[in-house]
Amino acid sequence: MIRKKIAAGNWKMNNTQAEAIQLARQLATTQIPEDTLVILGVPFVYIKDVQSAISGTNIEIAAQNCHQELSGAFTGEISASMLASMDVKYVILGHSERREYFEESNELLAKKTNTALSQGLKVIFCCGEALPVREAGSHVAHVKTQLEEGLFHLSADDLKNVVIAYEPIWAIGTGVTASSDQAQEMHREIRALLSNKYGTDTADQMHILYGGSVKPGNASELFSQLDVDGGLVGGASLKAEDFKAIILA
Repeated sequence: MIRKKIAAGNWKMNNTQAEAIQLARQLATTQIPEDTLVILGVPFVYIKDVQSAISGTNIEIAAQNCHQELSGAFTGEISASMLASMDVKYVILGHSERREYFEESNELLAKKTNTALSQGLKVIFCCGEALPVREAGSHVAHVKTQLEEGLFHLSADDLKNVVIAYEPIWAIGTGVTASSDQAQEMHREIRALLSNKYGTDTADQMHILYGGSVKPGNASELFSQLDVDGGLVGGASLKAEDFKAIILA
C-alpha cells in the first residue's frame, strides 16, 4: 500500500520565543505535497505561539514528551491531558536522549504511551541502538526488545495511532548517517516484527520514520527506500530552508 510520507522536525531545547515564531512562519509558507504530513516537535512553552504562526496550514504540532500520569504532584512536568486540551495532536516518546539522559525505561515508555493514547494523542515512538550494539551485530534484537516492551501490549487498533521512529543513536548529531541500505534493512526488520505480531495488513499501514542526521542532501535517497516513510529530523529542522527541502524530498 502507499503510505503518506512524514517530515517531522524535533526542535529539542532550541530557539528563543521570537526565533520559534519566525521559523514557524517561514515553514508555514511551504507548498506541502499532498502525500506529505509535516509535524513540528516544539518546546512546550512555544506550543501556542507556533500554533498561531502555522494557523491555516496542514502542519501539525508534536510535544517532545509527556508524563505517565494525567495529573498530580509532579512539579515541572506536562501531562497528556494538558496537551490534548491545547489541541496538540502528537507527542514524541522514547527519544534516545530521554532514554539516556533521563533513564526512561521500556516499562515507563509503555505507561507513557498508554496515557498519551488514552487522551487521543498520536505517539511518535522512538527506538534505536547505540554504536556498540550495532558493532556487536545485536541491533535488531535490541530494537525488537524496545518495541516488544514498549508497544506490543497495544491492540492493533491502538497501534494505528503510533508512528515508529528508528534512530541509530550513533548517527544522531554526529554528521554520520546510516546508509540508505542500512536504514532500509532496519525498517524492513521492524515492519517484519510488526507483521509477526499484528499481521501484514497492520504492518503495511504503519509509518516508520528514520531519524539520524537527515539533511537535504540525503533525504531523497533515504525516503525512496521501500520501508522508510519519512524522517524525524533534528538539527536540519531548525533551518527553514533545509527543512523545506526535506519536506519536498
